[in-house]
Amino acid sequence: MKFGDKLKIARNAKKLKQADLAKLVGVSSRTIQNYETADMYPKNRDIYYKLAEVLEVDVNYLLSEGEDFITEAQNKYGYRGRRDAVRLVEEISGLFAGGSIPEEDKDAIMRAIQDAYWDAKEENKKYIPKKYRNE
Repeated sequence: MKFGDKLKIARNAKKLKQADLAKLVGVSSRTIQNYETADMYPKNRDIYYKLAEVLEVDVNYLLSEGEDFITEAQNKYGYRGRRDAVRLVEEISGLFAGGSIPEEDKDAIMRAIQDAYWDAKEENKKYIPKKYRNE
């Protein structure tokens, strides 16, 4: 999920308007609108912390677009699942470094690889001895 989508969801959960959030964070309403709709990101890292504080969310939730995937992998498969997911996100991000792929395509590729990860985990369950399964 993109930063703008996460920001909008968190803002709506707090029942704040864009203008209200902007005032609380110390930016313009247009800036918040651009974050949510124009795929823009804060240039100053302090803005992430202010947003997280006002919206009462973990700053890592706003900072990392692969965090949802990593958290889910940890919940399902423990430490190893988290480690594998972190490595996968880092490697996928490395594929896009310096490239000119549109954001929508990057997101689609990321989702497809994550889906393949989940499918592989499900497929490999049948090879785990029953005494080691978490069922």
